[in-house]
Amino acid sequence: MAARESGASSLPPPLRSERLAGALGQTAERLAECFASGALVLMLLLPLAEIAVRPLLGEGIQNQPLLVQHLGLILAMAGAVLAERGGHLTTLGPGLAALPQPWLRTFAGWAGAGGTALLCGVLAQASWTFVASEMAGGRLLAYALPGWLIQLAMPLGFAVLGVRYGSKLSSKLGGQGGGGASGSLVRRIAGLLLPVLGWGLAAQFDGETLPLLPLLLLLTVVLLCGAPIFAVLGGLALALFWAEGQPLAAIPLSHYQITVNPSLPALPLFTLAGLIFARTGAAARLGALFTALSGGGARGTAIAAAVLCSVFTAFTGGSGVTILALGGLLLPLLTQAGLPQRRGIGLVTSASALGVLLAPSVPLIMYAIIARVPINTMFLAGLLPAALMVACLLMVGGFLRRDGLAPAAVAARPTDWAAVRSAAWHARWEIAAPLVAIGSLAGGLATPTESAALTAAYALLTQAWAQREVDAALLRRCLADCAQVIGGIMLILGMALGLTNYLVDAGIPDAAIETAQAWLPNKWAFLLALNVFLLFAGALMEIFAAIVVLVPLLLPVATSYGIDPVHFGIIFLANIEMGFLCPPAGMNLYFASAMFGRPLREVAASVLPAVAAIFLGALAISLLPFLATWLPGLLAG
Repeated sequence: MAARESGASSLPPPLRSERLAGALGQTAERLAECFASGALVLMLLLPLAEIAVRPLLGEGIQNQPLLVQHLGLILAMAGAVLAERGGHLTTLGPGLAALPQPWLRTFAGWAGAGGTALLCGVLAQASWTFVASEMAGGRLLAYALPGWLIQLAMPLGFAVLGVRYGSKLSSKLGGQGGGGASGSLVRRIAGLLLPVLGWGLAAQFDGETLPLLPLLLLLTVVLLCGAPIFAVLGGLALALFWAEGQPLAAIPLSHYQITVNPSLPALPLFTLAGLIFARTGAAARLGALFTALSGGGARGTAIAAAVLCSVFTAFTGGSGVTILALGGLLLPLLTQAGLPQRRGIGLVTSASALGVLLAPSVPLIMYAIIARVPINTMFLAGLLPAALMVACLLMVGGFLRRDGLAPAAVAARPTDWAAVRSAAWHARWEIAAPLVAIGSLAGGLATPTESAALTAAYALLTQAWAQREVDAALLRRCLADCAQVIGGIMLILGMALGLTNYLVDAGIPDAAIETAQAWLPNKWAFLLALNVFLLFAGALMEIFAAIVVLVPLLLPVATSYGIDPVHFGIIFLANIEMGFLCPPAGMNLYFASAMFGRPLREVAASVLPAVAAIFLGALAISLLPFLATWLPGLLAG
């Protein structure tokens, strides 16, 4: 031990600082994982305890919903730190960093990391200003727990993200020259100064009026250099508030408001349930069941793959997760049934996007929250449109046609009901999962958060004890992965809501209504224009940013034409889901390219028929509103 200490102390000071910085980084990551996983576990246990205690004592846990909502804030910020560490903070692609010129790649690396570090420093200071105002208010959550103590997660989280991106900048600078250990320390310090500079700028100029155009130009450069979407959205909101001389604390206030929304804890809990199913053998068991029902052959296997991908995406919360979980299982089955490999890749990639309309998908819940529509209503509204979209994909997209089929290694056969019963028995726990998720909510037995907690607990118990496929290591990985997914989503949602609040205060929705009614004479013209607009918006915007930014702007316009908010929501999601398949925001293309080892251009070409089919399905949903409104109206009546 003494020798080790002597060896460490004999290192030059710059190397000792480098080692210390690395150790601090690892410690910060472990702390973030502990906070995120602990918050998620408590978000699961508290609603379950409420369900158990309420009938026995006649009352529940004091302020339990408020506690769970604020645990979501801890989960969001700690999860964002984990997502940055894992490279899971969404961008619109590498941008200039993908160009062949070395100097452009170098510049893009500097500008992307440096701009993000600077913006995180500004957001950290604005968050601290918001928390300081809450300290003065002295609001308590429950059991004498002050609210500001939980809200501290925002300035701390943004500060850590700024330091992380500043460290990335220092490593990029490190590749441009020598300087030895001393130079490495200087570069690290230089990188860490950027979030400090951002903090100072926010403190100095908060409430001042700054010119908008230079800020917009800087944000455009940062976006093109591969900065994460949350930074660009947050930077845009900051620029607009600065241009009006308004307080910057309004942006972290928006982030706080959406993070502690009463319905939002359902998102991480449903996502956790989906990840548990994705990490176990649930996909293989469901795949065996659908294949047995379809009877094999090219058509039967294609139908089974489309339905399975759609259902799985609804539970996992992300179509990318479905591609990674099912791609290796389904593509061999499709090619053995005779589908060309390119057609099989196109089917798996595109069908994974269709789960957006099925409960309990994250975008479906997000729309319900933003549009203030009951979540169970949106769950029911998406069922028939989802079935139509799957049918359009298979028939219009050409995945059922017989031309171009290779000789099948597995021929079509009549349905073997004995095999179906056997497969259904093995998948019995997975088959019942939607009944737990949707039944408890639609039946009025539980709130959205309690329904999500029941579903997550059901997934954990059935996969751990009944199937014996979840151990402590796998559970820890599921908790960390869920934290990363939710952390990345919540950063985008919070920054997007800050931007949306500015646009609403500026009267943009009212102006949009006047413009639309001047140019579009009736509902049908508006619906056609809406579908075309959303097609392009889905290709350019990340889906959660699109929901938070566009829904408050477009929903008032739709209602002015007499369109039901539930119907509008299904139209919106049906169109926006095409964004998963269109560059530059089409993340399914990138996941599929990595999963199947095929060039991005080839994957994009394979989904073109699917994009056309999905667009036609969205048009049909627009023209037939009963598809979205009939089932909720039937059960409500």
